[in-house]
Amino acid sequence: MRSLLWIFGLLFAFSCSQKKADEALQNQLPNIVFIFTDDLGYGDLGCFGATDIATPNIDRMAAEGIKFTSFLSASPVCSPSRAGLLTGRMPQRMGINAVFFPESLTGMAPEEITFAEILKEKGYQTAVVGKWHLGHMEKYLPLNQGFDSYYGIPYSNDMASVVYLKDNEIDSISVNQRFTTQTYTQKSLEFIDQAAGKPFLLYLAHNMPHVPIYASPEFEGSSQRGLYGDVIQEIDWSVGEILKKLEEKGLMENTLIVFSSDNGPWLVMEDHGGSAGPLREGKQFTFEGGVRVPTVAMWKGKIDPGQVYEDLATQMDWFPTFCKLVGAEIPKDRAIDGKDLSAVLFENGMREGDEYLYYMLSDQRGYRLGDWKVKRPFAGFAGSRGMKAVEAHDTLLFNLKTDPGETTNLAKENPEKLAQMMRAMDLAVQQLGPLPPSLVVRGPQDNSHYIYLDSKRK
Repeated sequence: MRSLLWIFGLLFAFSCSQKKADEALQNQLPNIVFIFTDDLGYGDLGCFGATDIATPNIDRMAAEGIKFTSFLSASPVCSPSRAGLLTGRMPQRMGINAVFFPESLTGMAPEEITFAEILKEKGYQTAVVGKWHLGHMEKYLPLNQGFDSYYGIPYSNDMASVVYLKDNEIDSISVNQRFTTQTYTQKSLEFIDQAAGKPFLLYLAHNMPHVPIYASPEFEGSSQRGLYGDVIQEIDWSVGEILKKLEEKGLMENTLIVFSSDNGPWLVMEDHGGSAGPLREGKQFTFEGGVRVPTVAMWKGKIDPGQVYEDLATQMDWFPTFCKLVGAEIPKDRAIDGKDLSAVLFENGMREGDEYLYYMLSDQRGYRLGDWKVKRPFAGFAGSRGMKAVEAHDTLLFNLKTDPGETTNLAKENPEKLAQMMRAMDLAVQQLGPLPPSLVVRGPQDNSHYIYLDSKRK
Protein backbone atom coordinates (compact mmCIF):
# COMPACT_ATOMS: atom_id res chain seq x y z
CA MET A 1 0.00 0.00 0.00
CA ARG A 2 2.79 2.41 0.94
CA SER A 3 4.55 1.68 -2.32
CA LEU A 4 1.37 2.45 -4.27
CA LEU A 5 0.92 5.72 -2.42
CA TRP A 6 4.56 6.54 -3.07
CA ILE A 7 4.11 5.86 -6.81
CA PHE A 8 0.92 7.94 -6.97
CA GLY A 9 2.68 10.74 -5.11
CA LEU A 10 5.59 10.59 -7.52
CA LEU A 11 3.26 10.69 -10.55
CA PHE A 12 1.33 13.62 -9.09
CA ALA A 13 4.52 15.53 -8.41
CA PHE A 14 5.74 14.82 -11.95
CA SER A 15 2.40 15.97 -13.37
CA CYS A 16 2.56 19.22 -11.40
CA SER A 17 6.16 19.76 -12.46
CA GLN A 18 5.30 19.15 -16.10
CA LYS A 19 2.36 21.54 -15.88
CA LYS A 20 4.61 24.25 -14.44
CA ALA A 21 7.17 23.59 -17.17
CA ASP A 22 4.49 23.87 -19.85
CA GLU A 23 3.20 27.11 -18.32
CA ALA A 24 6.72 28.52 -18.14
CA LEU A 25 7.27 27.66 -21.81
CA GLN A 26 3.99 29.30 -22.79
CA ASN A 27 4.92 32.44 -20.88
CA GLN A 28 8.09 32.67 -22.96
CA LEU A 29 6.25 32.37 -26.26
CA PRO A 30 5.58 35.70 -28.01
CA ASN A 31 2.15 37.01 -28.86
CA ILE A 32 1.61 37.69 -32.55
CA VAL A 33 -0.63 40.41 -33.95
CA PHE A 34 -0.93 40.43 -37.74
CA ILE A 35 -2.83 43.38 -39.21
CA PHE A 36 -3.84 42.92 -42.85
CA THR A 37 -5.46 45.49 -45.12
CA ASP A 38 -7.28 44.98 -48.41
CA ASP A 39 -6.03 46.72 -51.58
CA LEU A 40 -3.80 49.19 -49.71
CA GLY A 41 -1.30 50.78 -52.07
CA TYR A 42 2.44 51.20 -51.70
CA GLY A 43 1.99 54.97 -51.77
CA ASP A 44 -0.76 55.21 -49.14
CA LEU A 45 1.26 55.45 -45.90
CA GLY A 46 3.39 58.25 -44.55
CA CYS A 47 6.36 55.95 -43.96
CA PHE A 48 6.18 54.93 -47.64
CA GLY A 49 6.02 58.46 -48.99
CA ALA A 50 2.39 59.60 -48.72
CA THR A 51 2.13 63.30 -47.87
CA ASP A 52 -1.66 63.64 -48.02
CA ILE A 53 -2.58 60.84 -45.61
CA ALA A 54 -1.51 60.93 -41.96
CA THR A 55 -0.53 57.53 -40.55
CA PRO A 56 1.37 58.29 -37.32
CA ASN A 57 0.77 54.89 -35.70
CA ILE A 58 1.93 52.84 -38.68
CA ASP A 59 4.81 55.27 -39.10
CA ARG A 60 5.66 54.61 -35.45
CA MET A 61 5.84 50.89 -36.18
CA ALA A 62 8.32 51.58 -38.99
CA ALA A 63 10.38 53.94 -36.81
CA GLU A 64 10.46 51.57 -33.83
CA GLY A 65 10.84 48.44 -35.92
CA ILE A 66 11.59 47.43 -39.49
CA LYS A 67 10.26 48.64 -42.83
CA PHE A 68 10.32 46.30 -45.83
CA THR A 69 10.63 48.20 -49.11
CA SER A 70 10.58 45.17 -51.43
CA PHE A 71 7.98 42.97 -49.78
CA LEU A 72 5.89 40.89 -52.20
CA SER A 73 2.44 39.45 -51.73
CA ALA A 74 1.70 35.91 -52.90
CA SER A 75 -0.63 37.26 -55.60
CA PRO A 76 -1.97 40.51 -57.09
CA VAL A 77 -5.52 39.48 -56.08
CA CYS A 78 -7.16 38.74 -52.78
CA SER A 79 -7.98 35.08 -52.07
CA PRO A 80 -4.70 33.69 -53.40
CA SER A 81 -2.68 36.23 -51.42
CA ARG A 82 -4.45 35.25 -48.18
CA ALA A 83 -3.94 31.55 -48.84
CA GLY A 84 -0.24 32.16 -49.40
CA LEU A 85 0.07 34.20 -46.21
CA LEU A 86 -1.62 31.65 -43.96
CA THR A 87 0.11 28.54 -45.35
CA GLY A 88 3.51 29.75 -46.55
CA ARG A 89 2.74 28.13 -49.92
CA MET A 90 2.29 29.45 -53.42
CA PRO A 91 -1.47 29.61 -53.89
CA GLN A 92 -1.15 27.85 -57.26
CA ARG A 93 -0.05 24.71 -55.37
CA MET A 94 -3.50 24.74 -53.74
CA GLY A 95 -5.48 25.52 -56.88
CA ILE A 96 -6.31 28.96 -55.46
CA ASN A 97 -5.65 31.22 -58.43
CA ALA A 98 -8.63 33.57 -58.36
CA VAL A 99 -11.16 35.08 -55.97
CA PHE A 100 -13.87 33.10 -54.18
CA PHE A 101 -17.44 34.38 -54.47
CA PRO A 102 -20.52 34.23 -52.23
CA GLU A 103 -21.91 31.56 -54.56
CA SER A 104 -18.68 29.52 -54.48
CA LEU A 105 -18.96 26.02 -53.07
CA THR A 106 -15.18 25.76 -52.78
CA GLY A 107 -12.51 27.17 -50.50
CA MET A 108 -9.04 26.54 -49.14
CA ALA A 109 -8.84 22.82 -48.33
CA PRO A 110 -9.05 22.02 -44.60
CA GLU A 111 -6.04 19.75 -45.19
CA GLU A 112 -3.87 22.82 -45.71
CA ILE A 113 -1.91 23.76 -42.59
CA THR A 114 -2.14 27.39 -41.48
CA PHE A 115 0.13 29.18 -39.06
CA ALA A 116 -2.89 29.34 -36.72
CA GLU A 117 -2.85 25.54 -36.53
CA ILE A 118 0.88 25.54 -35.81
CA LEU A 119 0.47 28.08 -33.01
CA LYS A 120 -2.64 26.39 -31.58
CA GLU A 121 -0.63 23.19 -31.10
CA LYS A 122 1.79 25.25 -29.00
CA GLY A 123 -0.99 26.39 -26.68
CA TYR A 124 -1.89 29.67 -28.37
CA GLN A 125 -5.32 31.25 -28.26
CA THR A 126 -6.10 32.14 -31.87
CA ALA A 127 -8.59 34.57 -33.35
CA VAL A 128 -9.31 36.08 -36.73
CA VAL A 129 -11.27 39.31 -36.93
CA GLY A 130 -12.35 40.66 -40.31
CA LYS A 131 -12.24 39.42 -43.87
CA TRP A 132 -11.61 35.70 -44.49
CA HIS A 133 -12.27 35.17 -48.22
CA LEU A 134 -11.08 31.56 -48.40
CA GLY A 135 -14.50 29.96 -48.63
CA HIS A 136 -17.66 30.66 -46.62
CA MET A 137 -19.09 27.14 -46.46
CA GLU A 138 -18.63 25.85 -42.90
CA LYS A 139 -15.89 23.32 -43.74
CA TYR A 140 -13.73 26.16 -45.13
CA LEU A 141 -14.25 28.69 -42.34
CA PRO A 142 -11.55 29.73 -39.83
CA LEU A 143 -12.63 27.36 -37.04
CA ASN A 144 -11.55 24.50 -39.30
CA GLN A 145 -8.21 26.17 -39.99
CA GLY A 146 -6.78 26.54 -36.49
CA PHE A 147 -8.66 29.57 -35.20
CA ASP A 148 -10.58 29.42 -31.91
CA SER A 149 -12.87 32.27 -32.86
CA TYR A 150 -13.94 34.33 -35.85
CA TYR A 151 -15.86 37.57 -36.29
CA GLY A 152 -16.17 39.36 -39.59
CA ILE A 153 -17.33 39.48 -43.20
CA PRO A 154 -16.39 36.18 -44.85
CA TYR A 155 -15.67 37.66 -48.31
CA SER A 156 -15.16 41.02 -50.01
CA ASN A 157 -17.35 43.87 -48.88
CA ASP A 158 -18.54 44.61 -52.44
CA MET A 159 -20.07 41.19 -52.94
CA ALA A 160 -23.73 40.27 -52.53
CA SER A 161 -25.26 39.53 -49.12
CA VAL A 162 -22.62 41.10 -46.89
CA VAL A 163 -23.06 39.67 -43.38
CA TYR A 164 -21.16 39.45 -40.12
CA LEU A 165 -20.30 35.91 -39.07
CA LYS A 166 -19.55 34.99 -35.48
CA ASP A 167 -17.64 31.70 -35.56
CA ASN A 168 -19.77 29.59 -37.92
CA GLU A 169 -23.08 31.41 -37.49
CA ILE A 170 -24.56 34.62 -38.89
CA ASP A 171 -24.41 37.32 -36.25
CA SER A 172 -26.01 40.09 -38.29
CA ILE A 173 -27.38 40.61 -41.80
CA SER A 174 -27.43 44.36 -41.21
CA VAL A 175 -23.88 45.60 -41.78
CA ASN A 176 -23.26 49.34 -41.68
CA GLN A 177 -19.84 49.52 -43.29
CA ARG A 178 -19.24 53.02 -42.00
CA PHE A 179 -18.46 51.33 -38.70
CA THR A 180 -16.76 48.14 -39.88
CA THR A 181 -13.24 49.33 -39.00
CA GLN A 182 -14.41 50.37 -35.54
CA THR A 183 -16.28 47.08 -35.06
CA TYR A 184 -13.22 45.04 -35.98
CA THR A 185 -11.05 47.14 -33.68
CA GLN A 186 -13.39 46.65 -30.72
CA LYS A 187 -13.57 42.88 -31.30
CA SER A 188 -9.77 42.75 -31.46
CA LEU A 189 -9.35 44.67 -28.21
CA GLU A 190 -11.84 42.36 -26.50
CA PHE A 191 -9.85 39.34 -27.67
CA ILE A 192 -6.58 40.76 -26.32
CA ASP A 193 -8.28 41.44 -22.98
CA GLN A 194 -9.63 37.91 -22.59
CA ALA A 195 -6.45 36.24 -23.92
CA ALA A 196 -4.25 37.58 -21.12
CA GLY A 197 -2.19 34.89 -19.41
CA LYS A 198 -1.68 32.71 -22.48
CA PRO A 199 0.17 33.43 -25.73
CA PHE A 200 -2.18 34.59 -28.45
CA LEU A 201 -2.43 35.09 -32.19
CA LEU A 202 -4.64 37.90 -33.45
CA TYR A 203 -5.15 38.04 -37.23
CA LEU A 204 -6.95 41.33 -37.87
CA ALA A 205 -7.93 41.46 -41.55
CA HIS A 206 -9.61 44.75 -42.43
CA ASN A 207 -12.09 44.85 -45.33
CA MET A 208 -10.98 48.41 -46.05
CA PRO A 209 -9.84 50.06 -48.23
CA HIS A 210 -11.44 47.66 -50.74
CA VAL A 211 -14.34 49.38 -52.48
CA PRO A 212 -16.95 50.39 -51.55
CA ILE A 213 -15.04 52.47 -49.04
CA TYR A 214 -16.51 53.91 -45.86
CA ALA A 215 -15.23 55.88 -42.89
CA SER A 216 -17.00 56.56 -39.64
CA PRO A 217 -18.28 60.09 -38.99
CA GLU A 218 -15.28 60.80 -36.77
CA PHE A 219 -12.92 60.34 -39.72
CA GLU A 220 -14.92 61.67 -42.65
CA GLY A 221 -13.13 64.72 -44.05
CA SER A 222 -10.06 64.14 -41.87
CA SER A 223 -7.48 63.63 -44.63
CA GLN A 224 -6.16 65.55 -47.60
CA ARG A 225 -7.01 62.73 -50.05
CA GLY A 226 -10.76 62.57 -49.85
CA LEU A 227 -12.70 59.59 -48.57
CA TYR A 228 -9.93 57.13 -49.43
CA GLY A 229 -7.49 59.01 -47.21
CA ASP A 230 -10.10 59.16 -44.45
CA VAL A 231 -10.41 55.36 -44.59
CA ILE A 232 -6.64 54.89 -44.26
CA GLN A 233 -6.46 57.33 -41.37
CA GLU A 234 -9.15 55.34 -39.57
CA ILE A 235 -7.17 52.13 -40.14
CA ASP A 236 -4.16 53.92 -38.67
CA TRP A 237 -6.31 54.87 -35.66
CA SER A 238 -7.15 51.18 -35.31
CA VAL A 239 -3.45 50.29 -35.29
CA GLY A 240 -2.97 52.90 -32.58
CA GLU A 241 -5.73 51.37 -30.46
CA ILE A 242 -4.08 47.94 -30.71
CA LEU A 243 -0.70 49.37 -29.72
CA LYS A 244 -2.28 51.26 -26.83
CA LYS A 245 -4.00 48.11 -25.55
CA LEU A 246 -0.76 46.13 -25.71
CA GLU A 247 1.03 48.90 -23.80
CA GLU A 248 -1.69 49.06 -21.15
CA LYS A 249 -1.37 45.31 -20.55
CA GLY A 250 2.43 45.39 -20.50
CA LEU A 251 2.68 43.17 -23.58
CA MET A 252 4.77 45.25 -25.99
CA GLU A 253 8.00 43.49 -25.08
CA ASN A 254 6.46 40.10 -25.76
CA THR A 255 4.48 40.80 -28.92
CA LEU A 256 5.46 40.78 -32.58
CA ILE A 257 3.21 43.16 -34.54
CA VAL A 258 3.07 43.10 -38.34
CA PHE A 259 1.19 45.45 -40.67
CA SER A 260 0.77 44.70 -44.38
CA SER A 261 -1.61 44.49 -47.37
CA ASP A 262 -2.93 41.61 -49.45
CA ASN A 263 -2.03 43.20 -52.81
CA GLY A 264 -1.66 46.56 -54.51
CA PRO A 265 -4.28 49.29 -55.05
CA TRP A 266 -7.31 48.86 -57.29
CA LEU A 267 -6.40 51.66 -59.65
CA VAL A 268 -9.47 51.39 -61.89
CA MET A 269 -11.44 52.74 -58.93
CA GLU A 270 -9.63 56.06 -59.40
CA ASP A 271 -9.86 58.25 -56.28
CA HIS A 272 -11.43 55.33 -54.36
CA GLY A 273 -8.60 53.00 -55.28
CA GLY A 274 -5.39 54.17 -53.65
CA SER A 275 -1.91 54.81 -55.00
CA ALA A 276 1.02 52.59 -55.91
CA GLY A 277 3.36 55.53 -55.35
CA PRO A 278 6.43 55.20 -57.59
CA LEU A 279 5.51 51.66 -58.68
CA ARG A 280 3.96 50.58 -61.97
CA GLU A 281 0.31 49.46 -62.21
CA GLY A 282 -1.64 47.93 -59.30
CA LYS A 283 -3.96 45.12 -58.31
CA GLN A 284 -4.59 42.38 -60.93
CA PHE A 285 -1.20 42.90 -62.61
CA THR A 286 2.25 41.48 -61.97
CA PHE A 287 4.11 44.74 -62.25
CA GLU A 288 5.46 45.80 -58.86
CA GLY A 289 2.45 47.99 -58.08
CA GLY A 290 0.26 44.89 -57.99
CA VAL A 291 2.34 42.72 -55.69
CA ARG A 292 4.80 44.91 -53.77
CA VAL A 293 3.00 45.88 -50.59
CA PRO A 294 3.83 48.28 -47.72
CA THR A 295 4.96 46.15 -44.77
CA VAL A 296 6.31 47.03 -41.33
CA ALA A 297 6.96 45.01 -38.17
CA MET A 298 7.88 45.88 -34.61
CA TRP A 299 8.72 44.04 -31.41
CA LYS A 300 10.01 46.22 -28.60
CA GLY A 301 13.41 45.07 -27.40
CA LYS A 302 13.70 42.37 -30.08
CA ILE A 303 13.67 44.20 -33.43
CA ASP A 304 16.16 47.05 -33.59
CA PRO A 305 14.36 50.33 -34.34
CA GLY A 306 14.72 52.17 -37.62
CA GLN A 307 15.70 49.21 -39.80
CA VAL A 308 14.98 49.28 -43.53
CA TYR A 309 15.21 46.00 -45.44
CA GLU A 310 15.50 46.59 -49.18
CA ASP A 311 15.91 43.04 -50.47
CA LEU A 312 13.23 40.54 -51.43
CA ALA A 313 10.86 39.15 -48.81
CA THR A 314 7.39 37.69 -49.29
CA GLN A 315 4.07 37.27 -47.52
CA MET A 316 4.67 33.51 -47.54
CA ASP A 317 7.71 34.01 -45.28
CA TRP A 318 5.62 34.60 -42.16
CA PHE A 319 4.63 30.93 -41.91
CA PRO A 320 8.18 29.55 -41.43
CA THR A 321 9.09 32.63 -39.38
CA PHE A 322 6.29 31.96 -36.89
CA CYS A 323 7.28 28.27 -36.79
CA LYS A 324 10.82 29.30 -35.85
CA LEU A 325 9.61 31.76 -33.19
CA VAL A 326 7.63 29.13 -31.33
CA GLY A 327 9.97 26.18 -31.87
CA ALA A 328 7.58 24.30 -34.17
CA GLU A 329 8.71 21.98 -36.92
CA ILE A 330 7.91 23.10 -40.46
CA PRO A 331 5.67 20.48 -42.14
CA LYS A 332 7.72 18.12 -44.27
CA ASP A 333 4.85 16.48 -46.15
CA ARG A 334 4.30 19.47 -48.46
CA ALA A 335 6.26 22.20 -50.20
CA ILE A 336 6.65 25.36 -48.14
CA ASP A 337 7.73 28.25 -50.35
CA GLY A 338 8.32 30.90 -47.68
CA LYS A 339 11.67 31.52 -46.01
CA ASP A 340 12.32 32.20 -42.33
CA LEU A 341 12.77 35.95 -41.70
CA SER A 342 14.25 35.60 -38.20
CA ALA A 343 17.73 36.68 -39.29
CA VAL A 344 16.25 39.77 -40.97
CA LEU A 345 14.08 40.71 -38.01
CA PHE A 346 16.41 40.03 -35.10
CA GLU A 347 19.97 39.87 -36.40
CA ASN A 348 20.13 42.58 -39.08
CA GLY A 349 20.80 39.66 -41.41
CA MET A 350 19.62 38.53 -44.81
CA ARG A 351 16.78 36.34 -46.01
CA GLU A 352 17.74 33.04 -47.59
CA GLY A 353 16.81 32.92 -51.27
CA ASP A 354 16.28 35.71 -53.78
CA GLU A 355 13.83 34.43 -56.38
CA TYR A 356 10.10 34.83 -56.90
CA LEU A 357 7.63 33.65 -59.54
CA TYR A 358 4.90 36.12 -60.54
CA TYR A 359 1.48 34.62 -61.28
CA MET A 360 -1.83 36.23 -62.18
CA LEU A 361 -4.52 33.58 -61.90
CA SER A 362 -2.84 30.45 -63.29
CA ASP A 363 -0.86 32.50 -65.81
CA GLN A 364 2.86 32.61 -65.01
CA ARG A 365 3.94 36.07 -66.10
CA GLY A 366 7.30 36.93 -64.59
CA TYR A 367 10.28 36.05 -62.45
CA ARG A 368 12.62 37.82 -60.08
CA LEU A 369 16.17 36.81 -59.23
CA GLY A 370 18.02 39.19 -56.96
CA ASP A 371 17.66 42.70 -58.33
CA TRP A 372 16.56 41.52 -61.77
CA LYS A 373 13.04 40.90 -63.02
CA VAL A 374 11.87 39.49 -66.33
CA LYS A 375 8.29 39.57 -67.67
CA ARG A 376 6.86 37.45 -70.44
CA PRO A 377 5.13 39.15 -73.40
CA PHE A 378 1.60 40.31 -72.64
CA ALA A 379 -1.22 40.83 -75.15
CA GLY A 380 -2.61 43.76 -73.20
CA PHE A 381 -6.09 44.37 -71.78
CA ALA A 382 -8.64 46.80 -73.20
CA GLY A 383 -10.11 47.63 -69.79
CA SER A 384 -13.42 46.94 -68.04
CA ARG A 385 -15.49 48.22 -65.18
CA GLY A 386 -13.39 46.27 -62.72
CA MET A 387 -9.98 46.10 -64.38
CA LYS A 388 -7.98 48.95 -65.86
CA ALA A 389 -6.62 48.99 -69.39
CA VAL A 390 -2.98 48.02 -69.84
CA GLU A 391 -1.06 48.18 -73.07
CA ALA A 392 0.52 45.15 -74.70
CA HIS A 393 4.24 44.67 -74.21
CA ASP A 394 7.05 42.47 -75.46
CA THR A 395 9.46 40.65 -73.15
CA LEU A 396 10.59 43.05 -70.41
CA LEU A 397 13.76 43.10 -68.31
CA PHE A 398 14.24 45.43 -65.35
CA ASN A 399 16.80 46.08 -62.67
CA LEU A 400 14.55 46.73 -59.68
CA LYS A 401 17.36 48.12 -57.55
CA THR A 402 17.86 51.07 -59.89
CA ASP A 403 14.40 51.09 -61.47
CA PRO A 404 11.68 49.97 -59.02
CA GLY A 405 9.10 51.76 -61.17
CA GLU A 406 9.86 49.45 -64.11
CA THR A 407 10.20 52.33 -66.53
CA THR A 408 13.22 51.20 -68.59
CA ASN A 409 13.23 47.92 -70.51
CA LEU A 410 16.80 46.60 -70.56
CA ALA A 411 16.07 43.49 -72.64
CA LYS A 412 17.66 44.64 -75.92
CA GLU A 413 20.85 45.99 -74.41
CA ASN A 414 21.34 42.98 -72.10
CA PRO A 415 20.68 39.90 -74.26
CA GLU A 416 22.87 37.62 -72.13
CA LYS A 417 21.16 38.66 -68.89
CA LEU A 418 17.76 38.27 -70.56
CA ALA A 419 18.62 34.74 -71.75
CA GLN A 420 19.90 33.84 -68.27
CA MET A 421 16.71 35.12 -66.63
CA MET A 422 14.46 33.30 -69.09
CA ARG A 423 16.30 30.03 -68.46
CA ALA A 424 16.13 30.52 -64.70
CA MET A 425 12.39 31.32 -64.88
CA ASP A 426 11.61 28.25 -66.98
CA LEU A 427 13.62 26.08 -64.57
CA ALA A 428 11.78 27.50 -61.55
CA VAL A 429 8.43 26.76 -63.21
CA GLN A 430 9.59 23.26 -64.08
CA GLN A 431 10.66 22.62 -60.50
CA LEU A 432 7.16 23.46 -59.28
CA GLY A 433 5.90 20.39 -61.06
CA PRO A 434 2.29 19.88 -62.16
CA LEU A 435 -0.20 22.20 -60.48
CA PRO A 436 -3.84 21.37 -59.66
CA PRO A 437 -6.68 22.98 -61.63
CA SER A 438 -8.11 26.20 -60.29
CA LEU A 439 -10.81 25.94 -57.64
CA VAL A 440 -12.40 29.09 -59.09
CA VAL A 441 -13.29 29.04 -62.76
CA ARG A 442 -13.87 32.73 -63.42
CA GLY A 443 -11.38 35.46 -62.63
CA PRO A 444 -11.29 39.20 -61.99
CA GLN A 445 -11.93 40.00 -65.65
CA ASP A 446 -15.51 38.90 -65.00
CA ASN A 447 -16.67 41.60 -62.60
CA SER A 448 -20.39 41.03 -62.85
CA HIS A 449 -20.36 39.81 -59.24
CA TYR A 450 -19.29 43.16 -57.88
CA ILE A 451 -22.14 45.11 -56.32
CA TYR A 452 -21.00 48.60 -55.46
CA LEU A 453 -22.96 50.12 -52.67
CA ASP A 454 -21.87 53.72 -53.21
CA SER A 455 -23.80 55.61 -55.88
CA LYS A 456 -20.61 56.69 -57.64
CA ARG A 457 -19.93 53.11 -58.74
CA LYS A 458 -23.47 51.97 -59.57
